[in-house]
Amino acid sequence: MTRRAASPNGQIVTLTAGGYRAGIAAVGAGIQSLSHDGVDLVLPFDPDRVPHAYAGKTLVPWPNRIDGGKYVFDGQTYEVPVNEASTGTALHGLVVWSEWEVADRSVNAVVLEHLLHGQPGYPHQLLLRAEFTLDAESGLTVRVRAANAGRTPAPYGVSSHPYLTVGGKPVDNCEVAFSAAQVLMTDERLLPLALKETTGTDFDFSRPRLLGSMSLDHAFTGLPEGGWQVSLRDPATGKAAVLSSPAGAGATGWLQVYSGEELGRRGMAVEPMTCPPNAFNTGTDLVVLEPGEDHVFSYSISAG
Repeated sequence: MTRRAASPNGQIVTLTAGGYRAGIAAVGAGIQSLSHDGVDLVLPFDPDRVPHAYAGKTLVPWPNRIDGGKYVFDGQTYEVPVNEASTGTALHGLVVWSEWEVADRSVNAVVLEHLLHGQPGYPHQLLLRAEFTLDAESGLTVRVRAANAGRTPAPYGVSSHPYLTVGGKPVDNCEVAFSAAQVLMTDERLLPLALKETTGTDFDFSRPRLLGSMSLDHAFTGLPEGGWQVSLRDPATGKAAVLSSPAGAGATGWLQVYSGEELGRRGMAVEPMTCPPNAFNTGTDLVVLEPGEDHVFSYSISAG
């Protein structure tokens, strides 16, 4: 039997609208690329190689990490695989390496669907739908809907893992701007310790400033209630990549910012999250989906 060579990212669906162009990967429902007028806004990865550092992936049913891969839910202890040996944690959910089905597509939009059947450490069934829509004015909008298709309540969290860039310029030489009242301090395993006020500290980006050599891998909260945004701007050209989270439906109360050391600091991970690290153990902002209930998560990326 003759077969075509398989790609580790599955089908790449190309979207276009005005000066925007995007590539959406079926494996992991990931953003493979996003550019505006030829300038990359999301650090692209090679379609024929496994993307490094979770680039572009949709993170379900938990974002960030679970301590030791163990948690207690509804009085029962569960264990999911630890996939980051250096911290001994279970990182970024269960669907980043799963192929999602292309359910619908057009020139500027694609819908990917996936049924998470569950496993011993997460015995819940989630019907997942990720919509990627490109608009000539507003850029790329991502909308992820999760419905509990099973018979039992399911703990749930969601995020996305794009690396913002301005044409691949090192983030050291870019200005970063976002408003967040608090930053979550962590231990050496990147697990939560305590919240710290950002005002007057190195974690205060309420006014645009060069990132320089500062290393970030932190969760922020106390975000503006009317919606929030993160800007990465090249002061030499004035061009910027902007990730925005809406108010109301689809909003997120947490933001992970990572300065991208694993990718040579050529892009900055900006991850809107519904809950902080280790939420399956702490319960902080954890969503519990009842049978038949659904949850919506949304954000957009545009040229600034």
